[in-house]
Amino acid sequence: MDDEQPKNAPSGSLSIVRAAGVIIIFVVAVAVLVSVGTRPSVSSTPPTTTPTTTAVGGSTTTTVAGGGAPAPTTTTTTTPATTTTTKGGRKGKSTTTTTAVPSATSVVVANGTNTSGLAAHYSTVIGAGGWAMQTPVDAATSVATSAVYYAAGQQQQAGTIATSIGIKPAQVLPLTSAAPVTGVTGVDVVVVIGADLASTT
Repeated sequence: MDDEQPKNAPSGSLSIVRAAGVIIIFVVAVAVLVSVGTRPSVSSTPPTTTPTTTAVGGSTTTTVAGGGAPAPTTTTTTTPATTTTTKGGRKGKSTTTTTAVPSATSVVVANGTNTSGLAAHYSTVIGAGGWAMQTPVDAATSVATSAVYYAAGQQQQAGTIATSIGIKPAQVLPLTSAAPVTGVTGVDVVVVIGADLASTT
């Protein structure tokens, strides 16, 4: 029994091997972490850019800083369009026509014939258009052709009245002292009924 030696394992050499293994694992782990942390990140999302929109004369221009593509946007531009049409359907200058209210125009009908009641009859006919009719009168003389006389600024109204009773545009004239009617100052339109209308009444 004295010959047997205690079996002691070489514990010193095992500790060194273990320590070296732990150090190697630690170094590898640090190297992996460093390499992962320093890699450039890859993203599928494009960089965000701010588009600049400039509107000139009804057209819109979009500029993106850095040349990148802007995020999808929807822009609606409403530009008021003015179209002026002249004869022939071409664009160009226009003439504004203002239609006067009939009730603002005073009208006197004068009988220039020997037929009684013509002035009153045509006063009723013209008055149906809404004109401000005055008391009918007799013309100073007899006339063969009917005419419509207008004061300054009343030509359009006189033309409308003439058309309504069948007087030709050539017989729409300025109201001057040559008109065969007296005592009608301050009236806008004077209608003189002649023999031509007397025969059709």
